Amino acid sequence: MYERRIEIRWADLDASRHVNNAVYLSYLEEVRTAWVERAVGDSATVWDYVLARVEIDYKRELTLADAAVVASCELGDVGNSSVRTKERVVTEAGEVAAEAEAVIVARDPETGRSRPITDAERAGFAR
Repeated sequence: MYERRIEIRWADLDASRHVNNAVYLSYLEEVRTAWVERAVGDSATVWDYVLARVEIDYKRELTLADAAVVASCELGDVGNSSVRTKERVVTEAGEVAAEAEAVIVARDPETGRSRPITDAERAGFAR
């Protein structure tokens, strides 16, 4: 599992003064991108993956009083050309604010179509 602490910013809030629902997805994107980069070991290769699906369950609102969250990403499973992840946003006190699953697809940068995940990438995701 990969974790990243993210400070809640004033700009993350909506008119109700809680973190906007779309911002949770930004927190998850930040940790997912770092997780992929760590798994494949190449910052250029991370852009060869595109988000195909995300499902999120909101469990708790976040406000500026929470100060920061810890977003996490871990491997669900690896398919032929896609990777399923399990992701969470948790307060620093340990309360779950959101749980998510995402599917990212390996993409050939020249054709724009999906491509098979290499053995090296597969090993990196399994680490």
